[in-house]
Amino acid sequence: MSLDRATLPPSPPNSLLSDREQYATFSDSSSTNRSYNTMASSDKPVSAFTRRLQVYSLSLPKAWESPLSGAGAGLASGIVTCPLDVIKTKLQAQGGWKASRRSTGQQSKQLYHGVVGSARTIFKEEGVRGLYRGLGPMLLGYLPTWAVYLTIYEKSRQPYYEMCENWWLARCYASLTAGACSTVLTNPIWVIKTRLMSQSNRSTSDGKRVGFNYANTWDAARQMYKAEGIRSFYSGLTPAILGLTHVAVQFPLYEFFKTYFTGYGIGEHPAEDHGSTWVGISAATFLSKICASTATYPHEVLRTRLQTQQRNYGVTSSDGMQQNSKYNGLLKTCKLMLREEGWRGFYAGLGTNLIRAVPSAMTTMLTYELLQRTLHDLKDAGEKQKKDQEAFAG
Repeated sequence: MSLDRATLPPSPPNSLLSDREQYATFSDSSSTNRSYNTMASSDKPVSAFTRRLQVYSLSLPKAWESPLSGAGAGLASGIVTCPLDVIKTKLQAQGGWKASRRSTGQQSKQLYHGVVGSARTIFKEEGVRGLYRGLGPMLLGYLPTWAVYLTIYEKSRQPYYEMCENWWLARCYASLTAGACSTVLTNPIWVIKTRLMSQSNRSTSDGKRVGFNYANTWDAARQMYKAEGIRSFYSGLTPAILGLTHVAVQFPLYEFFKTYFTGYGIGEHPAEDHGSTWVGISAATFLSKICASTATYPHEVLRTRLQTQQRNYGVTSSDGMQQNSKYNGLLKTCKLMLREEGWRGFYAGLGTNLIRAVPSAMTTMLTYELLQRTLHDLKDAGEKQKKDQEAFAG
């Protein structure tokens, strides 16, 4: 999300910045042409492959830098945090299965208990593969999600700022716009991922299992379309859209904290690498993610409940019983959960989510910033190499 300083809006009010004079990102107009090159130092040998890569990087359009960096960051995050995402999904979904059993007069004990207990249960029943269930669609979903989100977010901030002339509102509007576009585009992928994560290979005596069994991503898509139609791929879209408040909180806060701690905006770094820069990025990610996740978590539970039930009315629901769909619409789902489970039901799996979300966000942003810096360094070194070749030829 490398930003062009010439088009950036003014900084937030100085009263927010303590002893700092201004955001360096917004006020240091003399540093527009800051050099990011730390790779092509004359006293360090550079391999032939690296030189070719530096030259090849010049053909990469600037508009592709943010989507590629974001997609790479999302892939790294998905691999690192997939087991915790599986645990979180099962904890979110099991409340609905337990309530359904109680409503029919059947006893049902809780299967998943906390992070460690759930991990043990999954590993005992399904092995390591169970902890990575749904990894395929998760990785498949991150590429378009981050490509669309980061591109729209980067392109829309300046127009929104020109409309409202408020730094915070412009970032919030850009986050909401980018999130809405990426959510509508990728919701089918996340429905498949959620269903794969919530299912299990084995059943138990009290029947706490979903009423579907998919072999893989393609099999899930085929069965869902055949049995439930196209609408099944957009289950939970309404709470997902409402959940855009999460990014509306997280990304503006991240920009603010990173600039405050390091003096550089998203995708920007000092010419000389300092450990304090990465500490600042980590701190900014941690604080912004904690705030956003805690404030907007209930929508994730609502989305999971809607996504893990089947839409084949009158045949089979998520608890395997012969009945109509239990959850119908956002408001009815809220009322039903509140009546059956109380307000605690809206925060099922919150602890797991925080344990998962913070490392996920830190992996994502650190990888993103690293890839952005690497691309900048490669391009700067390529430009220098190109000028040297032209000077030698001349």
